[in-house]
Amino acid sequence: MNIGQLINQIILMFCLMLVGVLINKLKFMHAQTSNDLTNVLLYIVSPCLIINAFEQPYSNDRIKQFLLAAGGVILLYLVEIVIAKLVFGHLKNRNLSRIAQYGSIYSNAGFMGIPLISSLFGSKGVFFAVVSLAAFNIFSWTQGVSLFKNNDSGTAERTNWKQVLLNPNIIAIIVGAIFFVFSVQIPSIPNQIIKDIGSVNTPLSMIVIGNSLANIKFTKDMLNKEIGLTILFRNLLFPILAIIILRLVGVTGIAFYTTIVMAACPVAGLVVLFTLQVHDDTAPAISAMSLSTILSLVTIPLIFALGNIL
Repeated sequence: MNIGQLINQIILMFCLMLVGVLINKLKFMHAQTSNDLTNVLLYIVSPCLIINAFEQPYSNDRIKQFLLAAGGVILLYLVEIVIAKLVFGHLKNRNLSRIAQYGSIYSNAGFMGIPLISSLFGSKGVFFAVVSLAAFNIFSWTQGVSLFKNNDSGTAERTNWKQVLLNPNIIAIIVGAIFFVFSVQIPSIPNQIIKDIGSVNTPLSMIVIGNSLANIKFTKDMLNKEIGLTILFRNLLFPILAIIILRLVGVTGIAFYTTIVMAACPVAGLVVLFTLQVHDDTAPAISAMSLSTILSLVTIPLIFALGNIL
């Protein structure tokens, strides 16, 4: 796949976001509708897409690249966490510190990454994309959540591993992996249902994102030095780091390009949810998420091009 195809696909996805904006302005989608569709995507559509991605012939080379990508992604997260802590951990504004750390580390892997990979590479790409999605869910719901749950004494609350392991995407990955390793064939009718449900992931995800962006009022106060630096790390510096690490561990082909595209996705929307849960100011989180998403129209193709060069 060349960079022209990637740019065309990203433009298509942003056009779908504009449809979401239009739907919002026409008042066809209200807050509860958006929340309901988000749950449908998370709990039904995305798991179907993941299970379908594992329905392919067993291959030692594919497993090798899968495991190499997993090692590279885990190493990437560990390095990102350390760098984000060093750069943003000292900020006196605690709310801004945790938003900047979370926003720079965690990309919108599920809502933007998986639809993009599905459109670009089909089920072969999604097969490798689940590595990044699994790592995102595990790290985000452990280290990421801990950023927002430190109490006044500085002691982090215990991780809710039940919440992590019962995430529908993690369950789908485990089920899909079992099907792949043991070459389990899903009967034709259930298999077609899974494929049809998974096929709506890209347009529905983009429409929901567009609907969310339509509610944001952009002002000059949205961007300060810390938010700008957060976006720089999330959209450019950490994806470049991903390219270097994946090259060093030997990830190649679709596995390599899938993983760097996932790493180049914008700030995860969960940063807003987590900020809401601790009853703090969501303005910096909304700024980081929305501006990062808009800029990703340019930065994702740039990262892809750098992946071809480096």
